[in-house]
Amino acid sequence: MKLNELRDNEGAARKKKRVARGPGSGKGKTAGRGIKGQKSRSGVALNGYEGGQMPLYRRLPKRGFSKPNRKEYAVVNLGLIQKFVDAGKLDASQPIDENAIVAAGVTSHKRDGIRVLAKGEITAKLTLTVAGASKSAVEAVEKAGGSITLTAPAAAASAE
Repeated sequence: MKLNELRDNEGAARKKKRVARGPGSGKGKTAGRGIKGQKSRSGVALNGYEGGQMPLYRRLPKRGFSKPNRKEYAVVNLGLIQKFVDAGKLDASQPIDENAIVAAGVTSHKRDGIRVLAKGEITAKLTLTVAGASKSAVEAVEKAGGSITLTAPAAAASAE
């Protein structure tokens, strides 16, 4: 096979429909838009317009609230931390803080802090210092002989 013999699969590339190119094209004169009316003109955007009736997006009530100063945590599971310890990317003998977790590549962003969840098994004796942790994650780490220290400002926020 040569470069000049390369072809698309049959039916993979469809030819663009050329409208308004005379009566012989089958889409001449009005170009498939019908006759007269707003939609036959160019530059018309009717998304959500219901002919003057109150549109659906205005009839339905607004719901919810986005807290402007909310905290967004990077979530890390215990099983993932254990995997990185086994791979030698995290040193279990040293205290592990949020910067070490990001540097090892467990998570790409620290955001407002790292929150540890209990998904997965932990066998290494770890000393973690993070912004937040679930109760079951704290229990699992302590059961393995380690400890989790929560940093001060986030610890007050997680007590809510």
